[in-house]
Amino acid sequence: MVAVIKVMIVDDNPIVRMALRGYLASAEDVTVVGEAPDGRTAVTTAQRLRPDVTLLDHRMPIADGLSVVSQLTEHSRVLVLTSDDADELIAGMLRGGARGYLVHGEFDPAELLRAVRAVAAGQGWLSPRSASVTISVLREQAAREQEGTDRAETIRTMREGFGLTPREQEVMALLCAGHANAAIARQLLLTEKTVKNHLANIFTKLQARNRTEAVVRWTGRQ
Repeated sequence: MVAVIKVMIVDDNPIVRMALRGYLASAEDVTVVGEAPDGRTAVTTAQRLRPDVTLLDHRMPIADGLSVVSQLTEHSRVLVLTSDDADELIAGMLRGGARGYLVHGEFDPAELLRAVRAVAAGQGWLSPRSASVTISVLREQAAREQEGTDRAETIRTMREGFGLTPREQEVMALLCAGHANAAIARQLLLTEKTVKNHLANIFTKLQARNRTEAVVRWTGRQ
């Protein structure tokens, strides 16, 4: 027995919803279980019906597709179907958890069905335009992650150069978290006098005149 894919259609245009329902009706393994004319209704309907795939438009009243895509992905896999192919929108939908993105006028009923089946199976399905945006998004993400890695390594090397002892590093961590001397003493089971002594040594090693300068130097902020 063929497993039936439950689909919900979200679009404010009833003619578009009717057309999409007609496209899907030809497939024995796909059934439309619900519709919604706006994003807010889509979320409540998805919570109730738990469709396998939600076909999501963007430009809608009350709540647009981009504003609800992350909520919808908690209850359904999302395939965006919209007439808008702006890079920012495509990137936003994909970051929000959408599994696929198709642009009206650039797909036929056969491709729509293939896309629904792929998304239902946990795969992605992207139009050529959205695929190119996805590559750019992934490259930007990789660059940000590499930048973060490089910065972390720079800070680690810099901190090693300060020569703080393990205990002084513990004091410094609590100082960066905004704790006063008394709180640091309680958490590290030290006296306040001992904490003050540690801070004096830290200030000397970091060449800092006060707590703020010490935090700036330790965190690598400019």
